[in-house]
Amino acid sequence: MSTTYGFDTLQIHAGARPDPATGARQTPIYQTTAYVFRDADHAAALFNLQEVGFIYSRLTNPTIAVLQERMATLEGGAGAVCCSSGHGAQIMALFPLMEPGRNVVASTRLYGGTVTQFSHTIRRFGWSAKFVDFDDTDAVAAAIDDDTRAVFCESISNPGGYITDLDAIAAIADRAGVPLIVDNTSATPYLCRPIEHGATLVVNSLTKFLTGNGTVVGGCVVDSGRFDWSASDKFPSLSAPEPAYHGLKFHETFGPLAFTFHSIAVGLRDLGMTLNPQAAHYTLMGIETLSLRMQRHCENAVKVATWLENDPRIAAVTYAGLPSSPWHHRVERICPRGAGGLFTFALKGGYDTCMKLIDNVEIFSHVANLGDTRSLIIHSASTTHRQLTPEQQTAAGAGPDVVRVSIGTEDADDLIADLDQALAKAAG
Repeated sequence: MSTTYGFDTLQIHAGARPDPATGARQTPIYQTTAYVFRDADHAAALFNLQEVGFIYSRLTNPTIAVLQERMATLEGGAGAVCCSSGHGAQIMALFPLMEPGRNVVASTRLYGGTVTQFSHTIRRFGWSAKFVDFDDTDAVAAAIDDDTRAVFCESISNPGGYITDLDAIAAIADRAGVPLIVDNTSATPYLCRPIEHGATLVVNSLTKFLTGNGTVVGGCVVDSGRFDWSASDKFPSLSAPEPAYHGLKFHETFGPLAFTFHSIAVGLRDLGMTLNPQAAHYTLMGIETLSLRMQRHCENAVKVATWLENDPRIAAVTYAGLPSSPWHHRVERICPRGAGGLFTFALKGGYDTCMKLIDNVEIFSHVANLGDTRSLIIHSASTTHRQLTPEQQTAAGAGPDVVRVSIGTEDADDLIADLDQALAKAAG
């Protein structure tokens, strides 16, 4: 489908066509494990990567293929691969790039689960992470060494809603000859398109705003198709001969789609982090209303954050959509349609007041999720960021006196009234 159409059109139509067998207009759920080959030669060609098609649903599935094409289109990439979760997408993004002894330079302002994954879990693969304040661009550049294979950040950070200067970070990664990976979960491609700011790979948790209704766990990696994997010997999985495919060189053979093909033919084949087709179907339906929901998320967030900032019970609000935010100047350049629906606020009463506030909200749901149509609230330091040290929590914007909110699409006045009554009980 032509990418010259507007976002609202592409979020409904990209990747989707009437079902050739039945004429069904909505993408069917192809709930099947395997696919019949035309003949023996067809099967051999598929397994040898000489022909594109469906083999086995751990690798490819027609419903998921539509979602992958839609995500690639919306993010402005060459290709995409979907997998079982946002955390799975992060491993899928790093997998073709890393080897034992290699490292990734990562922002200190990341989701707590990502910090834990990078601090501990990836060490089991022999990988490591260096955490740096990405506002200090000199420190980012200094952290990159001969073993660095990627730079990683979030476009709008979880939990604080901090906006990364993607252009500056992309320039540093480009000079070092390594890819920039951007987690675009909190922004979605409607608010931010990291590839336009120099990102090589974009990861998304489909679980959040993209599906938007709290029913799906899934992830996606979008490849820009612009990185030269053969420019150095740093990325042999993509530039050197692949023994499992009789010496095939992915970048030489597939060009801009090298990362995507490798992620399917090797990543999904061996890691098995497959998205199920029903989850893909739900996500496709959610994406059809993405722009409408994100507009409302942003409008409500501005109203709620403004009210909180002016309430004497609140010590600070992190929302980048407020003129007082130190990152407000980045909104127009990085997220021109709005600063998203995620932010934190600190309570003057500290930890105990945070707990009482959460226990007394009525409309807000106390859950470990974000990006739902429902407004959500959580105390990050004791939950999503609990595994981090106090220093890491503070660096991530998840101190003990901080509450995270994901503003939904309800009536903003009702959300404000709910916070007001809960704050009154918490203070009392």
